[in-house]
Amino acid sequence: MKIAIPTVGSHVDEHFGHARTFTIFTLDEANEVVEEETFFPPAGCGCKSTVGVTMQAKGVKTMLVGNIGQGAIDKMAEHGVKVIRGCTGEVRDVLASWIGGNITDQDILCNHEGCSH
Repeated sequence: MKIAIPTVGSHVDEHFGHARTFTIFTLDEANEVVEEETFFPPAGCGCKSTVGVTMQAKGVKTMLVGNIGQGAIDKMAEHGVKVIRGCTGEVRDVLASWIGGNITDQDILCNHEGCSH
C-alpha cells in the first residue's frame, strides 16, 4: 500500500495546493515502511495540476493532508486516491497515527480565503 503526505521539511504541509513536495511511503502487509520517496509536484494549484495522475501512476491509494479544497479532493478521487483531512505534525508521527487507526477524516474544506489562487 502507498500513502502520500504533502510535506514541508519533516512536517505535513498545511495546504495541499501549495505543497512543494510529497512524501510517499510504501507499506508492507504488516504496515511497516519498506520504501520512502520524495515527489516534487508540478507547479500550480492542486486542483489544476496533474498531481492526481502522478499519484495514481505511483500506486498511491491514500493521501493524508492538512487542508484541501473540494476541487482537489474530487481530482484525487478521480484517480483512485482517498483523502484524509485534518492531519498536522511530523510526517512519520502522522503516518504512525493513521496506521494505528487514530486518524480519521476531519471533514474540513479550504474555502480559499487568504490563498493566492
